[in-house]
Amino acid sequence: MTKKKSHKHGGADYEEQLRPLQVELTGVMRLLKERGERIVVLFEGRDTAGKGGVIKAISEKLNTRQCHIAALGVPTAREQGEWYFQRYAAYLPTAGEMTLFDRSWYNRAGVEAVMGFCTPAQTDAFLKAAPIFEKMLVDDGIRLFKYWLTVDQAEQEQRFAERQDDPLKQWKLSPVDLQARSKYVEYGRARDRMLEATHTKWAPWTLVDFNDQKAGRLKLIADLLSRLPAATASAPEVEIPPLPGKLHKERFRGPLKPI
Repeated sequence: MTKKKSHKHGGADYEEQLRPLQVELTGVMRLLKERGERIVVLFEGRDTAGKGGVIKAISEKLNTRQCHIAALGVPTAREQGEWYFQRYAAYLPTAGEMTLFDRSWYNRAGVEAVMGFCTPAQTDAFLKAAPIFEKMLVDDGIRLFKYWLTVDQAEQEQRFAERQDDPLKQWKLSPVDLQARSKYVEYGRARDRMLEATHTKWAPWTLVDFNDQKAGRLKLIADLLSRLPAATASAPEVEIPPLPGKLHKERFRGPLKPI
């Protein structure tokens, strides 16, 4: 694989635009906690689309006790014998929390269907059941958002090459990813079928162009914020008075010392 240079969103400009969105997110999460609301956001897309990056941009400044990331691995033997949605339901949020799914139950309509990890009958059953499952969530008061991150094959190939060359990203390359490279068209067909069956008025899909990942993150976060209740009040000011007397150094008794 060979890499090409591309003109993407600049670093400083990106950070300047991201910060106010992250500040707004903290305010929204504070409001959601006060109201006891529950948020679920699904991030789907092809390999290298940028799901992990946008999830990090959303979550990195939020309270980790309130914002949770669900990135499930290959199902265990026990999970394979369960109701398909069961292992995902275990990660749904409680009052005042948000769960970000890095891939979700839509694996059955995507990678599992394309790579032959499930039968056509199982995919058909899933496409019928998913809208019903999601309506149950929404009817119970969960705010559900579903995003598909789009990326062209040429850009995808460039990102694969970057992962191949970067020791810090090589862990992202799995045997399944490499096999899936030649199935770009098949994944597109599976995506279209999935969107047609599961784009509902109670749980619609939103497609976001992620050929420029930083621009995509900004657009997605802005869209998410536009669909959540706005935080009208800023965080309460906290006064931190000076402590009386001399400040102490941390000291240890016994043989243990800091490295």
